[in-house]
Amino acid sequence: MSEIVILLHGLGLTRRSMQPLAGKLAARGFQTLNLDYPSRKFPLETLAGRVWADIQTTFGTVPGTPPPPLNFVTHSMGGIVVRVLARDFPVQIHRAVMLAPPNQGSEWADALPRAWMGKVMGPAGLQLGTSPDSLPNQLGPVNFPLGVIAGSFPDNPLAPFIIPGPNDGRVSVARTQVAGMADHMTFPAGHFFLRYLPGVVRQVVGFLEKGRFR
Repeated sequence: MSEIVILLHGLGLTRRSMQPLAGKLAARGFQTLNLDYPSRKFPLETLAGRVWADIQTTFGTVPGTPPPPLNFVTHSMGGIVVRVLARDFPVQIHRAVMLAPPNQGSEWADALPRAWMGKVMGPAGLQLGTSPDSLPNQLGPVNFPLGVIAGSFPDNPLAPFIIPGPNDGRVSVARTQVAGMADHMTFPAGHFFLRYLPGVVRQVVGFLEKGRFR
């Protein structure tokens, strides 16, 4: 099994938001690479290209030659970056765990005015809607072993008026799912704090080790 785990933060955040999880994975013997990327400056395709360049630089691979098989752990939009990475570049994904990913787009992205969304969250934020032609809904099924953990306790008081069904305050549980995933589960947590729960960390480790949640 590959012992390398790459962590990708969500929209508007930095690698610091994933550092506690990276530390826990390192303590379990994984080699972690907690990447930063300018999530609010570029479209998702460009962000995936930057992540790919960082991966190649880190592992010293010759351009055009894939790095060793990699594991990914992502939060929110970081999961969509991985899906674009898998579509556009010759990355070998051993296993991946996505926390609160907008795999079918985010209802919250639909609700916010596009002018505000573009100014504050950037080009990538504008790509995260739920319409059939949004980028997440154009990526198709995943072709790598994927476990998805969704939050079901909204951390946003406006969520009941915007997002139908169980949700984490930013994306519904239903829209975290994607065709081809190996496993899916929910935790009673909000979008931003899901990644810090000890139970979530245990499930992340379990999937990275066995390919299924415990």
